Amino acid sequence: DLKLCCLFHEEAAATIVEGLKDVAAYEGEDAVFECRLSRETAQDAQWFLGDVPLQSNEMNEIRVQGTRHSLILRKVTLEDCGSISFKVGQHSAAA
Repeated sequence: DLKLCCLFHEEAAATIVEGLKDVAAYEGEDAVFECRLSRETAQDAQWFLGDVPLQSNEMNEIRVQGTRHSLILRKVTLEDCGSISFKVGQHSAAA
C-alpha cells in the first residue's frame, strides 16, 4: 500500500536586524530611511508615517533589494515631520 504524507512548512518569520535611524532634512530635500531584515520574506512589510500606511507614489518611493527595505520621502515639508515606522510580521522599528 502507498501512503501519502503531507508536511506543512511554515515560513520562518523575518526579524529586523538593522533598525531605522533618525533623519533630519531641510524642507524640499529627500529623506531616506532604511531597514534590514534577517532574511528575504514574502510577508507583507509596511511603512508608516505616524499611523498612516505609506504607498509608493510620486511623493514616497518604497524599495526592496533583497533583505534591505528603503523608504524615500521626496521633497519633505513641515507636514512630513513625525514618526516613521516599518513593520513586518510581529516586528517593528521606528525613527
